[in-house]
Amino acid sequence: MKYTKTALLLLAFSLTAYAQKGKNAKKTQTREEFVTELMGKMTIDEKISQLVQFTADGTVTGPKAGVNYIDEIKKGNVGSILNATGVKYTRELQKMNLDNSRLKIPLLFGYDVIHGYKTIFPISLGEAATWDTDAVALSARVAAEETAASGVHWTFAPMVDITRDPRWGRVSEGSGEDTYLGVQLAIARVKGFQGTNLNDLNTILACTKHFAAYGAAEAGRDYNTVDMSERVLRETYLPPFQATVDAGVATFMTSFNEIAGVPATANKFLLRDVLKGEWGFDGFVVTDYTAINELIPHGVAKDSVHAGELALKAGVDMDMVGAVYLKFLKKSLQEGNVTEAQINDACRRILNAKYDLGLFEDPYRYSDDKREKQTIYKKEYLDAALHVANESMVLLKNENSVLPLNKNQKVAFVGPLVSDEWNIIGSWAATGDRYGYATSVEEGIMEVANKKNVSFDKGVEILKDDRSMIAKAVESARNADVIVAVMGEFENMTGEAASRSSIDLPGIQKEFLAELKKLNKPIVLVLLNGRPLTLEWENENMDAILEAWYPGTRGGAAIAQTLYGINNPSGKLPMTFPRNVGQVPIYYNHKNTGRPYLGPTDPEQKYKSRYTDVDNSPLYPFGYGLSYTTFDYSNLKLSSNQINFNNTLKISVEVSNTGNYDGEEVVQLYIKDKVGTVTRPVKELKGFKKVALKKGEKKTVEFEISSNDLRFYNIDMDFVAEPGDFEVFVGGSSATETKDKFVLVR
Repeated sequence: MKYTKTALLLLAFSLTAYAQKGKNAKKTQTREEFVTELMGKMTIDEKISQLVQFTADGTVTGPKAGVNYIDEIKKGNVGSILNATGVKYTRELQKMNLDNSRLKIPLLFGYDVIHGYKTIFPISLGEAATWDTDAVALSARVAAEETAASGVHWTFAPMVDITRDPRWGRVSEGSGEDTYLGVQLAIARVKGFQGTNLNDLNTILACTKHFAAYGAAEAGRDYNTVDMSERVLRETYLPPFQATVDAGVATFMTSFNEIAGVPATANKFLLRDVLKGEWGFDGFVVTDYTAINELIPHGVAKDSVHAGELALKAGVDMDMVGAVYLKFLKKSLQEGNVTEAQINDACRRILNAKYDLGLFEDPYRYSDDKREKQTIYKKEYLDAALHVANESMVLLKNENSVLPLNKNQKVAFVGPLVSDEWNIIGSWAATGDRYGYATSVEEGIMEVANKKNVSFDKGVEILKDDRSMIAKAVESARNADVIVAVMGEFENMTGEAASRSSIDLPGIQKEFLAELKKLNKPIVLVLLNGRPLTLEWENENMDAILEAWYPGTRGGAAIAQTLYGINNPSGKLPMTFPRNVGQVPIYYNHKNTGRPYLGPTDPEQKYKSRYTDVDNSPLYPFGYGLSYTTFDYSNLKLSSNQINFNNTLKISVEVSNTGNYDGEEVVQLYIKDKVGTVTRPVKELKGFKKVALKKGEKKTVEFEISSNDLRFYNIDMDFVAEPGDFEVFVGGSSATETKDKFVLVR
């Protein structure tokens, strides 16, 4: 099913309209009045208990700190539980809690719902490849519907970390390397999860993570050190976080890394000065899993008591799983190392969130068995997942228009993932059914192809050195007109704790491709993966390459529809693909340096900022993606070649569909500040629009920018725009050279 923009908005509206209310008692108090009165009745132990979160027996991503969560609930020592899902289970735990809570304070249930709860959408990096904020918001909205219907109140998403290193496994959870794109998608996700009113039953609390700069971990290694200037931190890494505060996000999560020698979970500058101070964030901050305990191996806390003191004073409100607050915070208060005011502030923030969800009015308002059954895997949700998966497809190469396939061709589908259901929904797939609802590529192909003209063979496994299946797959391919190889990574090769020093196709997959190449048949490579890969050999030897990411529950259908032209790919890369791992980190908005290398035609080759064994340029640049049709850019116009600080610059360009198919193009706007008091990037994304064009159609696409879009942190760390010369670029990727210039004057 191909959604139009109107259909997307109508579906989003229908979801919002479904926002049933619970058994809402008539409110006679404001939130502040209610929470203040409640806290006046609470003992210090009851206040501390609200700051405590433990994990149930669901998905576990770390140690349990030697605590039995059932025992602690019965003691009234818990404010929140994660990894408990389903109406039956969460209702049982809530009843157990209320039976043992003197003041009947409800539990808050949280879960990692990253790109879907049951109906799984493309991984977040794949969603970012849509460059479509409506589609990303829709994904979060459907996830919120299913999550809330299953008794869960809170998701630990969106992850808004900017990252430039594909070795880091958690690139799969974010929006890639660019700050501007990251800001737009972060806002879309928060609005999708939280809707317009948290008291609506189809909304959940969002959690912006990981605060901050986790995506800049040295060597792309998870949990590793980060060190950077405050200018880079504020310009590149913090804007998506601030954007979610402005969008009303309810919670934040700290990151595992340190910045400038201070771990984020003990970082007063980040949590109190910036987040709660400068930005005015009034929600609550939760740690990542056992992050307070980890202040000890970080080397800033001598023991758990000290760790808890550092975290609370820095601004951490809730301790995830580590039990530090529960065991030691009262002792720290008695010894005068923390204050009751600090505990009260944390407790109030958490109680505010429970109030906003309506849990004090009815703790069981999310516990409706009938609603759960009616909501999970609705047809419109599966259709929405297919639509977003189609939009996420990025065509990297299409030599001699090998794609789209036609039903009369004999096609040999091969590769370790060709019939796979488990991996296609990706990592962090919540409670998505990997068998049953997930559509494999084979199943998708059988929905659209002539069954007599297709065959399916694995050929190889992803990691095993087993060559016993290659001969049969090669023989099937010998009898075909076209070969389609479906290859990539296991889903658990990306995500948390899944960093890789090599980002080649793993195992003997490339060896298998080389055998297929000997047949002199057109070969299409379809990639299922959670990060940019190094594909220089594949780019040279394959006729077409389709980046499909992990496309979710209806992913196999989306791949099939794209291969057979039912869907014309329109995705664009949210991260640069390097030629080899030695180029990493590589990103489009780098600095020029004092000795910039101008490319292979540069007359001076040696004493420039370059490699001697590979060109500086990426294999595929940020913003890149082909279509089955072609687009032409012309007649770039600026409303003026000079603007001041009080007016705006209008930019227009004509985009024509010059090919043989209807299609969509992501028109991208970049600027370059030519001279600043500090050095500026060679290009910066400042706008994008996704435009649908019928075959032969031409449209004028318009943008508008002002001096606010030109601001940066100057030499005095003031966030300002500086007068001077600028260049503006418009095109289909960051590599565009279609440009004009203007001057900003006082």
